[in-house]
Amino acid sequence: MHTEIAGWDGTGSTAPQYDGPAPGTVSFTLLGPLEVLKNGQDFAPTAPKMLQLLAMLLLRPGRIVQIDSIIQELWANEPPRSVRTTMQTYVYQLRKCIEQNGLAPDGDALLVTRTPGYVFRVEPAQVDVFTFNRLCELGRRSLDAGRYAEAAQSFRSALSLWSGPPMANVSCGPVLSAYAVELQERRRNAQHLRIQAEIEGGMHRDLIGELRSLVTANPLDEGLHGQLMRVLGRSGRRSDAMATYRALRARLNSELGVDPCDELQSLHHDLLSAGEPAA
Repeated sequence: MHTEIAGWDGTGSTAPQYDGPAPGTVSFTLLGPLEVLKNGQDFAPTAPKMLQLLAMLLLRPGRIVQIDSIIQELWANEPPRSVRTTMQTYVYQLRKCIEQNGLAPDGDALLVTRTPGYVFRVEPAQVDVFTFNRLCELGRRSLDAGRYAEAAQSFRSALSLWSGPPMANVSCGPVLSAYAVELQERRRNAQHLRIQAEIEGGMHRDLIGELRSLVTANPLDEGLHGQLMRVLGRSGRRSDAMATYRALRARLNSELGVDPCDELQSLHHDLLSAGEPAA
């Protein structure tokens, strides 16, 4: 069982498209609510601890997840007295859920006990995080090669896999909370690179509205402000670009007591000197 990335031959010569899993296969989503999807139907368990356990197993598909990590996630520093027996009960219930919903003929064969923990025997490509990471990797390759349209399409395909905050329906403990923060950073980076690819591809005028909205929602994000300054400058709106810089500098000084980063200061200097040429 696996998810194909259609249009990708390993060379990066074609822009990838995500067509979803083949009919009848099982896929798992973490980029939004945790879902267990087969033929469009969600079979994820509803019991909070079982959902939490499943999320932990999906962090390392096909690899051992240690018992100690699961205990830390499910109970943090307050495990019950019979913690291992309780955890084994959740594992048993998850295996029964797998069998009862026809996700695999044998729950024991899919969720395997292997010292020092458990292995969830699914392919990484069945988990949307894998597809997201692969598409981002292809996008970076295309961007480095100057294939800006392909890069932008790869990042758009990656970002389209998101349907909300990561693991939105999971009561995350310390391990999953840290992973959720990491995923949000990957999403932010993919968005930044997608915009960069579109700027380099000459779409600067089309990006002004989106970047203004993003800057409003993220008033201290220097990367977004820099991208907005670039698209304004390249669209012949140098005064608006410089006003964006001044507003950011005032906010950073007021709230954090710092100046914009060197890159933004250099961009501002270029705008003051001659401005970026309009397209």
